[in-house]
Amino acid sequence: FMATTAAAMLLAPRLLLSAYVDVDDAANATMVGFAVSYMVVAAAFQLVDGIQAVAMGSLRGLQDTRLPMAYAVFGYWVPGLGCSLALGFYTPLAGVGVWIGLAVGLVVVAALMLRRWMRRETLGLLPA
Repeated sequence: FMATTAAAMLLAPRLLLSAYVDVDDAANATMVGFAVSYMVVAAAFQLVDGIQAVAMGSLRGLQDTRLPMAYAVFGYWVPGLGCSLALGFYTPLAGVGVWIGLAVGLVVVAALMLRRWMRRETLGLLPA
């Protein structure tokens, strides 16, 4: 599902937007341009969030919750918020930069969760 929605956002953003606004109306041109830019970031967000959610859920199934929670707090607040502030307020990216920063935080969390999942046997995180 995550890949399908990401592909739709990347391959047919104007079609998706046309469900909400008239994309051919000149009055909406600026908004459509912004929306298409945001949809590119949202597509990446979809893919990475799917990985993060599955990895976190798998770790929960092994009763491993404390360190994954710390990973999430760290990833969203340090690189995520830091990149959002830097890209959103100190570059011309503005709002898209904020969302890119949030995606960076999500990538960090997904990578940490996936790394922990891949090392579950070494860490003794086996089903009871």
